Amino acid sequence: MDRSVNPAFRTEAPFELPLGYVDDSGVRHRRGVMRLATAADEILPMRDPRVQANPAYLSIIILSRVIVKLGSLPDVDTSIVERLFTQDFEYLRRLYEQLNGADEPDAIDPPAASGANGHAAGGPLMLGEA
Repeated sequence: MDRSVNPAFRTEAPFELPLGYVDDSGVRHRRGVMRLATAADEILPMRDPRVQANPAYLSIIILSRVIVKLGSLPDVDTSIVERLFTQDFEYLRRLYEQLNGADEPDAIDPPAASGANGHAAGGPLMLGEA
């Protein structure tokens, strides 16, 4: 029995933000990569005092854990996710849901940057829900 991983199975998905993160030097970063979440990505942030004080902060921590690349930034942390434009934040939340909630992980297409996603900005957050 061949137990090798299907080469079509993707654990990362490239994306391009609609607006882009603008760093302190004024450089705009739009292209990035998000990986599939692990159980730890959703469970460990629940211990974070920022999440305990404000449950909405959970999505910021989770996204900072699963975004492995954004432009030429050396890493992506919570301070970067906090400073994303709302349109980009919503785009990444939808991509996260597609990556981690899809029936077929290798059949993932990033959400359209047009904003025609069926979710209102600031709508219900699906990240990390129990």
